[in-house]
Amino acid sequence: MDLGLRGKVALVTAASKGLGRAIAEELAAEGASVVMCARGKEELARAAQAIRDATSGEILDVQADVSSDADIKRLIESALDRFKQIDILVTNAGGPPSGPFESLGPEKWNDAIHLTLLSVVNLCRAVVPGMRERKWGRIINVTSITVKQPVDGLMLSNSLRAGVTGFARTLANEVARDGITVNNILPGYTRTERVESLARAAAERDGTPIEESLKKWENEIPMRRIGEPREFAALAAFLASERASFITGTSITVDGGWTRSLL
Repeated sequence: MDLGLRGKVALVTAASKGLGRAIAEELAAEGASVVMCARGKEELARAAQAIRDATSGEILDVQADVSSDADIKRLIESALDRFKQIDILVTNAGGPPSGPFESLGPEKWNDAIHLTLLSVVNLCRAVVPGMRERKWGRIINVTSITVKQPVDGLMLSNSLRAGVTGFARTLANEVARDGITVNNILPGYTRTERVESLARAAAERDGTPIEESLKKWENEIPMRRIGEPREFAALAAFLASERASFITGTSITVDGGWTRSLL
């Protein structure tokens, strides 16, 4: 299937590893030019080169922290200087710290708001005017299954990713007539460093081996396995494509059936 991404320019944040990297590689394989950013310069450079080698795609890697307004400004300027436009925005960021309400002070809440919610708002503010001018755009937010079924111990993620969902749903209506779609993808338990970190935290809390935490999650998933990043990236590429031009304002789970809600 030709997704019609050749000649498009995509910006993918937190793209040095995990879901972000998988999405960047999938978009590059479909012919898009990709701007990748992450906080770690060396790991980002290695990931970008690996994707260049695998896809022969045109890749720009920019070290940036999306919780910083100044870094977002520099990231957007670098992307536009190189490619002149941004057609596809994939917002993604490392999850905020886990923990119950009593363990999360004002500083952690403030940091999480900037990382998880305001980064999405500021990135959209930067790219929407150009998308409106060209009458075409795709905005895809990587959120979490917690917006449909909260997970114990993830107070910050449960709260702030729900905020991203409300923002995206409202924005979708405002920009639809300009040919811009806005959708959220909700990863379930997927084989990433973030999930391994959550498994370690759960194991420490329960006093059990990390393998037991992972096995518990696998048993909760109807497919009885953890997802792979490339399976998640395939949906992102489709939503970025011409084929998905009538899909907007949605939140789609990629979780092997873990979420028990009807919608």
